[in-house]
Amino acid sequence: MPGKHQHFQEPEVGCCGKYFLFGFNIVFWVLGALFLAIGLWAWGEKGVLSNISALTDLGGLDPVWLFVVVGGVMSVLGFAGCIGALRENTFLLKFFSVFLGLIFFLELATGILAFVFKDWIRDQLNLFINNNVKAYRDDIDLQNLIDFAQEYWSCCGARGPNDWNLNIYFNCTDLNPSRERCGVPFSCCVRDPAEDVLNTQCGYDVRLKVELEQQGSIHTKGCVGQFEKWLQDNLIIVAGVFVGIALLQIFGICLAQNLVSDIKAVKANW
Repeated sequence: MPGKHQHFQEPEVGCCGKYFLFGFNIVFWVLGALFLAIGLWAWGEKGVLSNISALTDLGGLDPVWLFVVVGGVMSVLGFAGCIGALRENTFLLKFFSVFLGLIFFLELATGILAFVFKDWIRDQLNLFINNNVKAYRDDIDLQNLIDFAQEYWSCCGARGPNDWNLNIYFNCTDLNPSRERCGVPFSCCVRDPAEDVLNTQCGYDVRLKVELEQQGSIHTKGCVGQFEKWLQDNLIIVAGVFVGIALLQIFGICLAQNLVSDIKAVKANW
């Protein structure tokens, strides 16, 4: 009809999704930078940054690696997501969503493989713990990690206290001059609630006793079995945490892909 004009609304980039993704990645980026800073600080305290070859001297896992790797990945992805959302850069948004999706599928594949090959995983966990038992005195962070695990899960060694024969300070060979010979770390000890001061020598000579006598002084169950029991007892909580992380990843991917679609639709009208 004359006098009336039809107005067609051109596609626009949704500000709500754009700034929500930006805020989502700001948190991601800050947490990643914090993890990375903690890892680099710990390496600096141990002199690793001034002597990179020190990394190869450790027989076990340096727990600081976890902070550095996780922090580095989170920082890169958070940076790409932040700048991509703010500048409406489709390349960075695609980079963010593709790598976040890759991490998601790697986690999913790891979970499926861990369920299918659980016996192999158990053997690898046993080998992993024993390798770290060997390197117990080589790094203070590794030592603290093992002590925490043994105290938290009320365990000792991978399969039992005798795994500490793998460590040069605790083994029972006649040539071992260490005062800790035939002993275990204090974290294996059964704590007395009445004790106010931690007795760090409670594990001395304990493996010279028969097993029944050991049970009154130390935890005699291995950490592999105790870890499996803990997983079974807390299956709902553990599954909930992993599902929550997966949903956050899917949410981030969907936001990024939706923003990419909006940007392409706007550019198509130029």
